[in-house]
Amino acid sequence: MGAELCLRVEPGLWLFLAPRDRRDELRLPYDGASSLGHVVESAGVPLPEVGSLLADGRVVTPAYHPRDGEVVDVREMSRPQPVPVPLFLLDVHLGTLARRLRLVGVDTAYENDLDDDTLIERANAERRVLLTQDRGLLRRRMLWLGAYVRGARPEEQFDDVLGRFAPPLAPWTRCTACNGLLAPAGKEEVETGLLPGTRRSYDTFARCHACGQVYWRGAHADRLQSIVERAEHVVMTAVAD
Repeated sequence: MGAELCLRVEPGLWLFLAPRDRRDELRLPYDGASSLGHVVESAGVPLPEVGSLLADGRVVTPAYHPRDGEVVDVREMSRPQPVPVPLFLLDVHLGTLARRLRLVGVDTAYENDLDDDTLIERANAERRVLLTQDRGLLRRRMLWLGAYVRGARPEEQFDDVLGRFAPPLAPWTRCTACNGLLAPAGKEEVETGLLPGTRRSYDTFARCHACGQVYWRGAHADRLQSIVERAEHVVMTAVAD
């Protein structure tokens, strides 16, 4: 008989396991040489999603080499998860989420044409948390910090990221197009680029320092305000818990 490990993966991490492995105890063959981190990721769980590892009740690191028959508890990341600075970089599939995070003032970098290597290089260089639904990307050893975004719909993804990191919010301060900072702008400064109906109906404007995009409270203001209020509630709840 070969060596074997017993993994007890917390239910919050079961989405990363194959359906047949989603149970209280998972017994895996072990070669006796691989690190525990390698074993856990081979089972499907990216290490950035793991909060702690326990071997027979002792806290160990991913570099630990377990013994035959040890029981390993794989616990999910606690929430809210502390990060050095709440800066984020989103992969190419999360554009709607990026715009919503910018709406509530979270510093969110996003471009729709970055490949995996470029994403990792930028996340590392700018010390941004890479948000993705690509599990393989999270397993890249070069990545300093990443997180898997749960949910298929933007509303679910929004709640997940805000609940996980509870970043400070500053609604209406960032450009949803480019992430630049907004500043108040007089009507006379921007009216040449406005449609006649907008010039007649609105008097309060803001403009992005970076790209020049002009903003005002238009027909979608109520819907956007509801997104802001939802974000404030999610963050407040996460901090209170």
